[in-house]
Amino acid sequence: MLKISGRPGWWLIWLFLPVASWIVSVGIVIDFIKCFGKFSIRDRAAAVLLPFIYMPKWGFEAKTVYLGHSASAVFGTEFPKSTKPHIAVQWGQGLFFALFTAVFIRAFFVEFYVIPTASMERTLLTGDNILVSKLNYGPRIPMTPISYPFANHTFPSTNLKAYWDGLELPYLRLPGFSSVKRGDVLVFNYPHDTIDNRPVDKKEFYIKRCTALPGDTLLIDNGRVYVNGKIQPEPKGVQYQYKIDTSGGAINPEVFKQLHASIYEGQSGVTMTPASAAILRTYSNIKSVTRNIAPKGQADDVFPHIFPPHVLLAGHIPDYKWNADNMGTLIIPKKGWVVKLDSTTFPLYEYAIEVYERNKVSVDGSKIFINGKKADTYTFKMDYYWLIGDNWYDSEDSRYWGFVPEDHIVGKALFTWMSWDSDAPLLEKIRWDRFLKGIE
Repeated sequence: MLKISGRPGWWLIWLFLPVASWIVSVGIVIDFIKCFGKFSIRDRAAAVLLPFIYMPKWGFEAKTVYLGHSASAVFGTEFPKSTKPHIAVQWGQGLFFALFTAVFIRAFFVEFYVIPTASMERTLLTGDNILVSKLNYGPRIPMTPISYPFANHTFPSTNLKAYWDGLELPYLRLPGFSSVKRGDVLVFNYPHDTIDNRPVDKKEFYIKRCTALPGDTLLIDNGRVYVNGKIQPEPKGVQYQYKIDTSGGAINPEVFKQLHASIYEGQSGVTMTPASAAILRTYSNIKSVTRNIAPKGQADDVFPHIFPPHVLLAGHIPDYKWNADNMGTLIIPKKGWVVKLDSTTFPLYEYAIEVYERNKVSVDGSKIFINGKKADTYTFKMDYYWLIGDNWYDSEDSRYWGFVPEDHIVGKALFTWMSWDSDAPLLEKIRWDRFLKGIE
């Protein structure tokens, strides 16, 4: 397109720079269509906003004729309609189209995120810049359409809202290429983000791996995940916590660095992948490397206790004796699934029924009322998912806050396009080995 319009080829460099790429790409498209006699603002808007419709349409028109290099000095003289408007108007149009295009792409196609924590290591590292596709599962129509386009819930470095919650649209998702699958890495809005009662699409973004789908029966037994009775494969980059016994003497810190092992503050073990643990066992001064697993029956602050239901049946939650390594059996809600409500199931599903599906729930003794009517069962209106971080013992995920509703799903993480290590020396901050690395 640059060659056809007479622009220099080095302009391609601009397309690799944030913000500048949006503006320059709009200019390239406009220069291109002018070469074929498309001079109106309507043509420009259509070419920039709907190129997949507009360009094939006029490209096959019999009257489409190449007029010459639109960027040349003589083009404006030969074709007065192509004369550039005032510089202010020209920049205004370019900025408007660039901004609109960026917002449109961000809302319906792809979006970029930066990984802020270690909860997905070693699949994703802190500082990874990832591309997330909204087309895979279908773009979610913005529920809060009136908002500042490049902020999530507040303006940067302030507590000022970047959206107006006076208009909230109902949840609607356009058709996608596929449905969510077990093992997919998902970006979603954190379900328990209750700050300022933010709308769903303005809650904080989280990223985890899908472990169980709607309708699945989940069991976590001694740190291994079973879905519908079948043990699930471990993610390639999964990390566990290990207890290390030596024959005497400390382990050289360089060994942990080479194995990408981490020692987190407040934890008693060393966190690393099973592959790294296997290598460590071969060292002569290592007697044993054993994964730390909470014993069955040892209750911990996990779902549903850590975020208890708003409404308690009989005034308490049963002691399920669950922990992060042993929990279930648990059925993941599915749209249309009818759950029998009793003292065992009600605490597991009450929050979803009341908060996610927006019902008024109350109890009177052992009786349950939903929207003022006595209820012994409930039929779910949405699909739900169970998500766990690959960094098993350093991840706040469904084991702690429960189900993720379908209306909270943003998209599928596809690849890391750049990675920045803030703790590394200046010349080593960019992790070149992670450039355009796919997410498995």
